[in-house]
This record gives sequence, C-alpha cells and structure tokens, in this order.
Amino acid sequence: MKNETYVVTELNVGKRLDLFVAEQSGASRASVQRLIREEQITVNERVRKANYKVKMEETIILNIPEPISLAIIPEDIPIEIIYEDEDLAVVNKPEGMVVHPAPGHSTGTLVHALLYHLEHLSSINGVIRPGIVHRIDKDTSGLLVIAKNDHAHQFFSDRLKRHEIKRIYWALAEGRIKEGGIINKPVARDPRDRKRMAIVANGRHAITHYTVLKQFSKYTLLRCELETGRTHQIRVHLASVKHPLVGDPVYGHKKQRFQTNGQCLHAKEIEFEHPRTGEWMHFETELPESFQRILRILNQEGNK
Repeated sequence: MKNETYVVTELNVGKRLDLFVAEQSGASRASVQRLIREEQITVNERVRKANYKVKMEETIILNIPEPISLAIIPEDIPIEIIYEDEDLAVVNKPEGMVVHPAPGHSTGTLVHALLYHLEHLSSINGVIRPGIVHRIDKDTSGLLVIAKNDHAHQFFSDRLKRHEIKRIYWALAEGRIKEGGIINKPVARDPRDRKRMAIVANGRHAITHYTVLKQFSKYTLLRCELETGRTHQIRVHLASVKHPLVGDPVYGHKKQRFQTNGQCLHAKEIEFEHPRTGEWMHFETELPESFQRILRILNQEGNK
C-alpha cells in the first residue's frame, strides 16, 4: 500500500477534508469519500469524517490501496433475481457469497454473477462494484437492490443517506430477550483489531430497532430494522448487549451448539420508492434452509 502526505497551508484552511484531498490528489470526490469511510485517510493520525474542516499545518495522509485487477470476467453463477426492470434488480444473495471482488475474493462474487445475468449495471462505484448500492456480509443472506444505471444508483444512494430505504432483517440471538427496543451506539473499526468492528465512542452514528418475534428457552428470534447501515451493525449491536447472533464466528460465543456457515442473519424484507415511477415497492424472501433447520429444532424442543 502506498501513501501520499499533504500539509494544510493557509490557502486551504477551512476546506472540507474530502474536497481538500480530492484537489491535492486529483482523485474524484466520490472515491475520496469512499476512502474516508474505509478509514484510509487520516488527519494528524486520526480518522475524521468527510465534512471535517481542515486546520493550518495539519498533516493528512492518504493510504492508496493496491489496485485490484480490473479484468472481472462474468461468471455463470446461479443467483435468484426476485425482480428486474430497466432501472433495477432485486436479488436474494445466498449465504457464503461475497458481494464484490476484494483481496482474497477475486472470483465467485455476486458482481461476477450480476455481470453474467444482467445486461446493464450502474458505473458509479467503478468496475469492481458495478451496480452495488449497499452490501451485506458474506455469511449473511437476503435481499439487495441493484442499480442498472447511474440515475438509479444516485437515487438509491440519496435515499439510503436519508434513511428512506426500509431494510428488515431476521436474526437469531443467543439468550432470552424479553421485549423489543432500540440500540443506539456508535460503530467503528476496533482499535485493537482492525478486522473487527466495535462500539467506539467517536465511531459512526448507528441505530438498530428490534422487536421480539419468538422466544425459545435459550434463544430469541428477532426482527431488526436498520435506521443506519454500518459495517456489521446488527452483529456488533446485539453482541454489545450480550445477545450475539447464533453462529457468528467473530462476535459470537466460542462454543456454538449448532453447526452453521456463519451468523443466523437474513435480510428478509426491503422497501423503497422506484427511481423512475415513484411507486413504493416491497419485496420479501424466505429464510435460507440452514436458518429454518435451526428454528425447526428449537420449535420441536418447545413442543416437548
């Protein structure tokens, strides 16, 4: 990874961080904002937000990730396309599939499948993430909206920022949770382990609403609605209140009763306004078989 260093002079005092770095580096403001979100840009060795106003003689370091090969070859990977029109597609991502290419995942991603099955995808996120408006974790299954042109992509990005896309997850948590509630805790990279997320005082604003769907003797089935969409948000939030997800290899219990391919978390519903027609659209999908299997076992135990 290479890096570039800039020192703020009197001419640039008071500029937004994203604008300052874009002007200094020649990169697009959108790509700079993405690097800020990924914590690849620091101000005096501290992570700041894109709208941070730079000060005299501050040192800004831009970490430039190693480029990933741009030759993404479409792959005939079966995917479930719930809905498709000229502007968007809604897909049901299976557990175990990475959304887009990244170090260690150069093939077999959802993007490789989309390039094969869909004729057009938006270009705003570049060749590595065409059409990808939002993501879910590799081992989380469920619904994603895909933008097929740049107008739709910008529309959905704006609606996400305004919290106007409704995303409902079903989650199986450890322990008995008596009633629903709201978890409002900031999330950021764990300062002790950069591969994990954590509750961090100066992290990004994060809110998860949850309701109890069913209680079992030692588990609770939850309906979680995202108000914000931070990396690993539901997983980190529930772990922070001592109810980690069943099967979560990062934030869950070391000893797991059930054999799983990852956390029991499924993006079950999504609702949004259509970018062209203005129609309010709602999509819902069934839980994956692995999740249903565990619920069947718990239901049978409860009936004994």
